[in-house]
Amino acid sequence: MRKYLIAAVTVAFVFLFVKRAAAQTSEVRVLASNGIKAVVEDLLPQTEHAIGHPISVQYRPTAALKQEIDAGEPFDVVIVTVESVAQLSKEGKTVGGDGTPISRAGVGIGIRKGAARPDISTPEALKRALLGAKAIAYGPTGASTPYITRMLDTLGIADTMKAKTLLFDTSDGTNAAVAEGEADFGITLVSEILPVKSLELLGPFPDAFQGYVRFSAAVSASAKNPEAASALIKFLAGPEALPSIKARGMQAH
Repeated sequence: MRKYLIAAVTVAFVFLFVKRAAAQTSEVRVLASNGIKAVVEDLLPQTEHAIGHPISVQYRPTAALKQEIDAGEPFDVVIVTVESVAQLSKEGKTVGGDGTPISRAGVGIGIRKGAARPDISTPEALKRALLGAKAIAYGPTGASTPYITRMLDTLGIADTMKAKTLLFDTSDGTNAAVAEGEADFGITLVSEILPVKSLELLGPFPDAFQGYVRFSAAVSASAKNPEAASALIKFLAGPEALPSIKARGMQAH
């Protein structure tokens, strides 16, 4: 009888050990906007060390991620615009309302490395530069799109620019068009321009047109490991992340 009891206790301990080990190594699945990709990538090794779990991340525009989540894409943490996080919370897909603020990014213009650098510091200068470009590129559904549209409308050149505008689903496509010489200017978030080695930041939008896209993080309502997910968000929102946020052209929340 004692032998069976010892065996049962041993099995129980092994089960608990395996369960605990699995909990410590289970992957945390993150869906993140392209706008914050550079920061997340910079901090990935530190974040994994801090939370004690491996992390996998998929990057896409916020609008595309929202569609995938609506279609049932599983995730533990989502990092997208604060407006999208609020909507996901309202739909019961995440917890915590508007989520935890991580950072914000302004809109800027990227050019090919070494290309001419026209003045864009004022609305008048920006208008001249845009009209003088052979082509511009940006995304039709990106987080920066409303600011780009408003800028073109306000300058009164929206119709004129349509004929020489290339539209891409992602900032990678926009940046590649500039790097390959298809477009003179790529317009997207500053945080999506700075990490590209073949590009330079011509500059941010003038203050009259500048707008900031705010990124927040939230835990999935069906997260497999909500504790690890919460720890990941806490790290990205903490002081350790600030140097990378600033280096990537973003501002703290």
